[in-house]
Amino acid sequence: MRCVMRLKDIKLTLLFCGLLGVALSSTVFAELPQDGKSNALTNAVILVIRHAEKPDKGDGLAPAGKTRAKAYVNFFKNYTVNRQPLKLDHLFAAADSKQSHRPRLTLEPTSKNLGLSIDCQFEDEQFQNLADEIRTKLHGKNILICWHHGEIPQLVQALGAHSDQLFRKGKWPDAVYNWVIELRYDSDGRLAGARRINENF
Repeated sequence: MRCVMRLKDIKLTLLFCGLLGVALSSTVFAELPQDGKSNALTNAVILVIRHAEKPDKGDGLAPAGKTRAKAYVNFFKNYTVNRQPLKLDHLFAAADSKQSHRPRLTLEPTSKNLGLSIDCQFEDEQFQNLADEIRTKLHGKNILICWHHGEIPQLVQALGAHSDQLFRKGKWPDAVYNWVIELRYDSDGRLAGARRINENF
């Protein structure tokens, strides 16, 4: 009788583990787009910028950075894709840290002008979490991201682009602040185009 009970217990345990394994697999893989498709990115445009210029010391922006942050208001107000005006729906910035508040500060003038809050839920090194969030949850069709330049190539890669084609040696240069990365997605949510733009201000 004891052996039978043990056998039943084993069968129940294996059945439970099997069901748990299936449930976990479904949870993990349901979050990942198949074949590059993503319903959340259907006909979407993602713009990625580096935070504006930094001072020699401190967590804020240099005077040139404050000027750039203000200039972004008109830059993005007049931004077009295929000659069509682009209206931003969502703003992401890397979360504040002890070393830097610059991504959030860079977007603040644009945020106030558009009446959009800045989503700062992810830290700089959590670029993969940000990419997963964007690919699996609806945030509107047009998204602007302001991040730290060291992680942007990996963020762009996580969003489906080839960073080596956008950045020399896959890196955003330390001295460059005037680039915009534009990622365009098709009706299936697949990446349809990626380009690097030089700001003209």
